[in-house]
Amino acid sequence: MMRDKYQRGVILGTILWAVSLAASGQAITDIPIGAAVSTVAATPPESLPPILKNGLSIDAATAAGKTAAGLPAVDAARSTQSDIPRLADARADEQASNFQRFVQQATGRSLPIYGQQLFSAPSGYAPVTQAAVPNDYILGPGDEVRLQVWGSIDADKTLVIDRHGQTYLPKVGSINLTGVRAGDLESVLRGKIGRIFTNFSLNATLGRLRSIQIYVVGQARQPGTYTVSSLSTLINALFEVGGPGNNGSMRNIQLKRDGRIVGKMDLYDFIARGDRSGDVPLQPGDVIVIPPVGPRVAVLGAFEQPAIYELKGSGSIGEVLALGGGLSVLAKPGKALLERIDPAADRPRQVEDIALDKAGLQHSLRDGDILTLFEISPQFANAVTLRGNVAEPLRYPYTVGMRVRDLIPSREALIAPDYYRRKNLLVQFEEASKANMERGSQSKPIKTESGNPVKADTAAVEWGVRNLLDEVSWDYAVIERLDRATLTTQLIPFNLGRAVIDGDDQHNLALQPGDIVTILSKKDLRVPQNRQTRLVRVEGEVAAPGIYQVEAGETLPQLLARLGGVTPNAYLYGAEFTRESVRSQQQKNLDTVIRKLESQLQAESGKQLANIKTESSAQAQLLAQQQQLDRMKAFKSNGRVSLELPPTHVDLTKLPALPLEDGDAIHIPSRPGFVAAVGEVYNENAIIYRPGRTVGDVLKSAGMSEDAEPGNAFVLRADGSVKSARDSKSLFRMSSFDDVELMPGDTVVVPAKLDRQNGWTKFVTGLKDWTQVLYQLGLGAAAWKTLK
Repeated sequence: MMRDKYQRGVILGTILWAVSLAASGQAITDIPIGAAVSTVAATPPESLPPILKNGLSIDAATAAGKTAAGLPAVDAARSTQSDIPRLADARADEQASNFQRFVQQATGRSLPIYGQQLFSAPSGYAPVTQAAVPNDYILGPGDEVRLQVWGSIDADKTLVIDRHGQTYLPKVGSINLTGVRAGDLESVLRGKIGRIFTNFSLNATLGRLRSIQIYVVGQARQPGTYTVSSLSTLINALFEVGGPGNNGSMRNIQLKRDGRIVGKMDLYDFIARGDRSGDVPLQPGDVIVIPPVGPRVAVLGAFEQPAIYELKGSGSIGEVLALGGGLSVLAKPGKALLERIDPAADRPRQVEDIALDKAGLQHSLRDGDILTLFEISPQFANAVTLRGNVAEPLRYPYTVGMRVRDLIPSREALIAPDYYRRKNLLVQFEEASKANMERGSQSKPIKTESGNPVKADTAAVEWGVRNLLDEVSWDYAVIERLDRATLTTQLIPFNLGRAVIDGDDQHNLALQPGDIVTILSKKDLRVPQNRQTRLVRVEGEVAAPGIYQVEAGETLPQLLARLGGVTPNAYLYGAEFTRESVRSQQQKNLDTVIRKLESQLQAESGKQLANIKTESSAQAQLLAQQQQLDRMKAFKSNGRVSLELPPTHVDLTKLPALPLEDGDAIHIPSRPGFVAAVGEVYNENAIIYRPGRTVGDVLKSAGMSEDAEPGNAFVLRADGSVKSARDSKSLFRMSSFDDVELMPGDTVVVPAKLDRQNGWTKFVTGLKDWTQVLYQLGLGAAAWKTLK
C-alpha cells in the first residue's frame, strides 16, 4: 500500500515538473491573434531547475508547479530579436561540409547548398501577425477567449483557459475548452450558457494565444528547445532554427509527436514549387528531427543555380536540373561532363561525356557526382561585322555571294550618327542665349556643354567644318578574316571609294562569315596633304573676306585672285601671313632658347655665390638678365611668316607662290600713316610717316634715354622682317643704321643696356684691382727681406 502511494506521488511530481517546464510555453503571449513565431534561446543544461539535478520529490514538484503557475507572459517580439545575432553567428561559424570541400578541390569553385539561402534571412518566414485564427486551431491552456453576451443577460468577459483546460463563468460554472476547435468555440459556449439562460446572443473570439515548447534535434543549424507561437507550423520552426545544417537533409524532415511520426516534409517541394502540403501545425512537446543528408550531387557551369543538390532515391539529370530552373538555353546541348566516384574500382574517380538530349536527361545520378554544363560557343554562324565610321556598326546576316557593296550599299551608310547629333545641338536656343550673354568681347566662340559653338561667326563655321563630320578615308578600309587553316588573322585592305562608289570588282571584295569590316576616318590615319581638308582664313582689305577651302597646291596669289583681289586701300607690304605649323615650331624654338638661357643664368648665379666679393654691379646685371628672361617666358609665338616683299610697288604678282596649308591665315591691313619707336625712348607715341623718313629722324623725334643701347637697336618692318643696327655697321661708316629709310607701319625698337658701366667706370675699377695686387706684392717682398 505504501509502495503504491509512493509511486503515485512520484508520478504526480513528474507531471507537475513537466508542467513547470512547459509553463513558459503555456503562458499567454503579448502578441495579438495570429502572432509570429516566438522563440527563446535553446535551453542549456545548466539552466535546468534544481529538481532535475538533485532528484525529484513531491514537495519540490508541488512548489515548482506553484511557481510555474505565476510565470509572466512571453514577449515574442523581444524573443525573436534576441535570436537574430545568435543565428547569424551560427551561420558564420558553420564549416563547409566534406562534399563541399571535395567539389571545391575538383572544380575550383565553392558551391552553396541548394535551398540553404532561403534560411539566411534572420527574420525568416512567420505567420501574418493580424491574421484570423484558422477554424481548425485547437484551444489549449493559456489561450484567451473574449466573450460578449447580450439579450436577457449582458456580459463582456475575457476568459483565460487554465492549466486544467477550463475557464469559469459566474452562474454557469466551469467550462472545459481544451481540445475544442476555434470554429466550434461559439457553439460550445452557447450550449453551456443555454443550460442556464435563454433569449440571448453571444460572440466569442480569441485574444492572445498561448506559446508552446518544441524540440529540434538532429542535423539542424541550431538544435535545441524553442518556445514558439501556438499558430506555428513545421516550416515556421525550421526558419527559426536556421534550417538544416550543411550535413542535414532537406528532403526527409520528420515531425514526431508522442513517439510517433505524424508528418514528413520535403523542403524541395516547398522551395522549388511552393508546395506546403507537408507543413503540419505544431503542438506542445513536438520533436522536429532533421536526419543526416542523403546522396548529393553538384551541378555547375552553364546553369542558372549552380549548387549542391540532395537526391531522393535515384534522381535523374533532368529532375535535378528542373530544381534549378531547367536546362538553360545557354548550355551546350550536345555535351556535358559527368565526374563520378566508383568505390569498387581501383581508381574510383571517372569521367563521362553525357549528351543532354532526351535520353541523357533520364540518365541516373549517384552520390558524389559532379555534373558540369558547358556554355554554347560565342561564334555567330552567319554574321559579318561592320564597325568604325559608319551609320550602324552592327552584326549583319551573311548571304551567299555577299560583297562589300552589299554591306555598305550607299554613302549614307558611312555617315556616323554623331554628325546629326552635333548638328542638332547647334540650335539649342536656351544654351545659346545664355552663352551669348557671357560672350562679351571674346574672340573665340563660346561653346555649349556638348562642345558646339553657339554663335554663328567664322570660328563657328570653321569648327563645324572640322568637327561636325568625321570624314571617311575613301582610300583605305580593311577586312579582318580568320584563317582557319593556320589560325591567324589576315588583314585584307581595299579602296573604299572604288568598292562603294565605283563598284570595282577588284576592291568590292567577296565576304565570308565571321569577317570584320572596319571603316576608318581621316582622323584615324594621317592622309596625304592633297587629301586633307584645308581651311584658310582671309581677312582685311580683300574683296570677300571669309574662310575658304582651298585645293591641293593652291597658292596665296591664286586664292586672292579667286576671291576678286584686294581693295584699293590694301597695304600688301604689311600683309600678315600666319601658319599653324610655323607657330608650333617657333614656340618649340623659343622654349629651347629659354631653357638654354636659364641654364646659363643658373651657372652665372652659382659663380657669384661662390665668390663672396662679387661686385654689386655684377649682381644688378644678373638681376636684369633674370627680368629679361621672365619677359621672354611671357612671349607666345604667332606663327607669322615674313613674305619678304619689296617696300614699294607691291601687287598680287609680287606675292610669293606659297602653297597654302590647313590653318593658314592671311590678313591684309589698310595702309597705315605712321611709324613708331618703342623701348628706351622718351616718346613712345606714333610718329606720322613721311616719305624719306629714316631711323635717325625717328630716334631724334622720340629721344633716346640714358639707358638706351643704340648699338643693339633694330627696325621691325611691317612685313615681319627685322633690320638690325649691327647688320648696318661697316668698316668705314658706323652710323649707316640711322640712314635706313622707314616704311609705313615700321617700328624702331631701342633696347636697354644690360651692362650699365661706362668706359671710365670700368677703367677705375680695373686700376683699383691692380693697385691692390701691387700693394700685396710689396708687403710680401718686405716681409721676405725682413726674414732674411
